[in-house]
Amino acid sequence: FRLALIQLHVSAVKSDNLQRACGLVREASAKGAKVVALPECFNSPYGTQYFKEYSEKIPGESTQKLSEVAKECSIYLIGGRSIPEEDGGKLYNTCTVFGPDGALLAKHRKVHLFDINVPGKIQFKESETLSPGNSFSMFDTPYCKVGLGICYDMRFAEMAQIYGQKGCQLLIYPGAFNLTTGPAHWELLQRGRAVDNQVYVATVSPARDEKASYVAWGHSTVVNPWGEVIAKAGAEETVVYTDIDLNKLAEIRQQIPILSQKRCDLYGVEMKK
Repeated sequence: FRLALIQLHVSAVKSDNLQRACGLVREASAKGAKVVALPECFNSPYGTQYFKEYSEKIPGESTQKLSEVAKECSIYLIGGRSIPEEDGGKLYNTCTVFGPDGALLAKHRKVHLFDINVPGKIQFKESETLSPGNSFSMFDTPYCKVGLGICYDMRFAEMAQIYGQKGCQLLIYPGAFNLTTGPAHWELLQRGRAVDNQVYVATVSPARDEKASYVAWGHSTVVNPWGEVIAKAGAEETVVYTDIDLNKLAEIRQQIPILSQKRCDLYGVEMKK
């Protein structure tokens, strides 16, 4: 099946972001994409100072438009961090997934908050405004089961392992790495998660805006279960297309059967809730 990653140029005007995102979703559908993903922070600038201002409840304006365009195009639509979600007085970094009938299939709240300090380069603390999610998020398609993470979630190998154990063959991480962590770890982490679990891994970033307060790395990418980069964007706004070949995934798992060779008598990773 064809996967499309929309590397959107995000402005400060929510309505413009939504309109352009939906337009690119329609374009991707017209080119045969069955699963389409938007980046983290697709409808608002990324930064702790913006989260409260741009927050919405779910359902709300942004998710309603995503639902409508998913139904119109009859696709599976991963809404990036569709919005900073407000719920019960708390804010979450939330990704929504809509099916071909427009129904909400999954809602992933970012589990691991991005609190880092690289002296002289970048300091960021999502926990100043956001609360963490407390659950894994998977959804079924006619093609395969898909596991969801958001950006920093990708650094935690155990999360990807759980998804693999639960039968996911594609992991999608909307993310917004920056100019420090992006060149160092963006591709490395994707290839690691793909090889470790013999799955496809896709990441979808906002396009780079040098004038933004937080400059995203870009380079939305798809990695196959062999660890090969099979599609990759540059820094500009674009749509990345690739065909996900589940026969190739099955061949790789047969050739190197690590999943059946794990020593569960010696070690294990488990989902607690």
